[in-house]
Amino acid sequence: MAQPLSPIPADDAAPGRAAAARARSAAPVPATFFRDMVVGMRNGVIAITRSARIATINAEAYRILGIRPGPDDHARRYYDVLRAAPDIVRILGSAFELTNLPNRAELRLRDSRRVIGYTLSQVRDARGRITGAALFFKDLTRVEQLEERERLRDRLAALGEMAAAIAHEVKNPLAGIEVMAGLLKRRVPTGPDADLLTDIIKEAKTANAIVLEVLEFVRPIRLQVEPVSLARLLDEAVQLADGQAARGEVRVHVDLPRTLPAIEADAQQLRQLFTNLVTNAFEALGGRGTVRVSAMHLVAPQDPAPDEPLSHGAVVITVSDDGPGVPAELRDRIFSPFFTTKPRGSGLGLPIVRKIVDAHEGRIDLDAADRGTTFRIVLPVTGN
Repeated sequence: MAQPLSPIPADDAAPGRAAAARARSAAPVPATFFRDMVVGMRNGVIAITRSARIATINAEAYRILGIRPGPDDHARRYYDVLRAAPDIVRILGSAFELTNLPNRAELRLRDSRRVIGYTLSQVRDARGRITGAALFFKDLTRVEQLEERERLRDRLAALGEMAAAIAHEVKNPLAGIEVMAGLLKRRVPTGPDADLLTDIIKEAKTANAIVLEVLEFVRPIRLQVEPVSLARLLDEAVQLADGQAARGEVRVHVDLPRTLPAIEADAQQLRQLFTNLVTNAFEALGGRGTVRVSAMHLVAPQDPAPDEPLSHGAVVITVSDDGPGVPAELRDRIFSPFFTTKPRGSGLGLPIVRKIVDAHEGRIDLDAADRGTTFRIVLPVTGN
């Protein structure tokens, strides 16, 4: 009869388990581990070889740069794959020429208007020879917008104190001028003097409207949040804009999907936002052209970034026209308070638009070519 197996003493089994654990820890890392690590990074990664070919580029890099992935990108030269991102091509091209490579630098991409923070490093082999370069970058557009919002709040605070101090001093004389000019016009109903008085009344009304607009701009926005139907609100905005600017023969096309969800927002503020944008479009077109208003629903990503403000989904509204566009040298100043190219403009229409968007924790982008202007507004479905 076979003898039963004796159990291994605990003291003898422990060294065996320890040896197995050491063997597992000493096993080589799978070749796919580093590739998977790069693919899963929340930062954009682009690595190139010394022969200018792409060694790796992850999905986040494609997303930030707005480039569609190609099946053979890893076999192509980086300046061909990244042709739509000339700033990135320039940075990668300098990797083998500069002595001190940029670390934690910032750059505004000219084509996409995004802001990135990036670090450029060289890849060396065991002998210290340079075999390639790697670019790590992160989309800082949202951070830049938040910083600009804080700077704007500081400017508005100082401007608000000044505006509040002079508003009454200016409004009262303007009201007096308008009333007295009106009384004089009653005594002089016709003739050159009557025309002069009409001009005085008109200019006084214009000056008073500017004062009121300044006060509206510097006043803090207190949102009255409620479910808002964008379809109805945009129709109302077009009607209001029609009364504020000469529409002429301008055609307006509003294209909204039936599945567009209601958003939590301040209806009055959004009505003013879109009225200002459509009014600007009417004025830019000069009585001829087309204004297009469209919208789409962006579903929230399954795994949003921690700093993503639109983690509950968003609605994107686009207001575009086929007018003369905005000159390149003016695009960075278009949202600055009191900047205007109109002979009688206050320069507060678009700053108010941006202020309302910021109050709703949204985003607004300008896409202005040689012909036509497009404003893209992104608003969260769930407001604060």
